[in-house]
Amino acid sequence: MRLQTDPTVIYGLGTAFDGNLRKRDLLADTPYNTYTREGLPPTPIAMPGLASIEATLRPAPSSALYFVARGDGSSEFSRTLEDHNRAVTKYQRGGRP
Repeated sequence: MRLQTDPTVIYGLGTAFDGNLRKRDLLADTPYNTYTREGLPPTPIAMPGLASIEATLRPAPSSALYFVARGDGSSEFSRTLEDHNRAVTKYQRGGRP
């Protein structure tokens, strides 16, 4: 299963990212596009803080595999692809399928 995370795609866009991630961005094959490439990107995409490192070393128990940004700085986590797709529709597409 590919990682398929928007933050890696956004990082790969650099200053070309205007705040709106488009389907063409997800389809463009760049070293940081985890939709088109398997595995991790070639370099880290951020400088993690201590809390992020601690969370990686001791993750909270969870069965969530997916996340989507709510647009307010928080994220919606989902266990199934079906639930994730609903959250994408709600938070990223404004309720439009």
